Amino acid sequence: MADNSYTEALQILEDALIFGIDPSLDGIQKLMAALGDPQDTYPSIQITGTNGKTSTARFAAGLLHTHGHTVGLYTSPELIYREERIEVDQRYITREEFAEAVITVHDCAVRLIEKGVLPFITEFEVLTAAALWFFAKQKVDVAVLEVGMGGRWDATSVVNPAVAVITSVDLDHTAILGSTLEEIAGEKAAIIKPKSAVVLGTGITSTIDVFKRRIVETDATQHELSSYLPDAILKHFPAYQTANIFCAVAAAEAFLEDRFDPSLIEPALLTTPLPGRFEILSEDPLLLIDAAHNPAAAVKLAEDLKNKFGERVPATLLLGILSDKDIDGIIDALCPLFDALVLTKSSSSRSYPVNELAKHAEIRFKGPIIRYDTVRQALEELRASHSGVVATGSGTIAGEVKRLISLKEVFW
Repeated sequence: MADNSYTEALQILEDALIFGIDPSLDGIQKLMAALGDPQDTYPSIQITGTNGKTSTARFAAGLLHTHGHTVGLYTSPELIYREERIEVDQRYITREEFAEAVITVHDCAVRLIEKGVLPFITEFEVLTAAALWFFAKQKVDVAVLEVGMGGRWDATSVVNPAVAVITSVDLDHTAILGSTLEEIAGEKAAIIKPKSAVVLGTGITSTIDVFKRRIVETDATQHELSSYLPDAILKHFPAYQTANIFCAVAAAEAFLEDRFDPSLIEPALLTTPLPGRFEILSEDPLLLIDAAHNPAAAVKLAEDLKNKFGERVPATLLLGILSDKDIDGIIDALCPLFDALVLTKSSSSRSYPVNELAKHAEIRFKGPIIRYDTVRQALEELRASHSGVVATGSGTIAGEVKRLISLKEVFW
């Protein structure tokens, strides 16, 4: 019965994908109201940014958990399974709990649609509502919510966050969020609500005036970043995580106020899982995955690969990119570090076709380029050649590699 319910929940989400993205909060607000506005039963920390928001959310949740709070965490996308998006105290929601939450939300949405209150409900709205409902059922002390995209019309913006965090602003999702940094910043600044404590990461510098205006308009208060981190933290994490850690620490400080204990920073962060972020699945032969999915993230990944391996990475770059991304920018950032390039595509319907990706790569990469139609085929061939691999270009590539290895569908 439980497996049947889980399958039903997955089908509900699959069916809702046809409705795409709804640039409105009307649907999620009506749905949450019909569910009794469970998101109002606990405070929230909402985190947006072009890059770094997942890591920042995980670090912030880890800090709050180490301070003794029961913490809900909602992130996206998943690496392998849908239920990975919803956690309480660093434990993924079970399949049974996931099914109950999704089906509860869906049944409520169906009633609203039948009454003419809603025209439809999107997949992300169902998932977000399920997370918020589940957190209330678990009686969390606080929820940490990662924005899916932008901020103004994101379903997570149904909350009025106690703390609003903006990690960075760069060009991504330009067809939806705007073609300039200022336009994108404006969409992200919308998560700042009246009386919010606001944390601005170092990645927003060129658009800081947009956020300063929003802070004044909403009578919010900026919480400054700390200038100190323990040496053990700086040595343990890749350099690009430093900015995310500063944001997470500031978010925890802003939420906890005088209850914040700096001595807990080190144990909290060192025990925070970061799936898909510079994650080494094997040392020999090397298999490293990273969810870098746009040029800014690729540049940061390249910097950390240089720090670890030097100017040339002793591995093959396994690259797959989604069709709505800046393909040339990602290739330009990563390919100069590698002597060999393998192109592939994940099972996502948004994956850029391998042959089309090759046309971009051939202009920018002068070494050998090999193409495989599936991630599984690419991994099997690379394993047979005893080549180390850095797999990146999208979260779906990182997730597929991890799934194949963890389920031993490909032996490494």
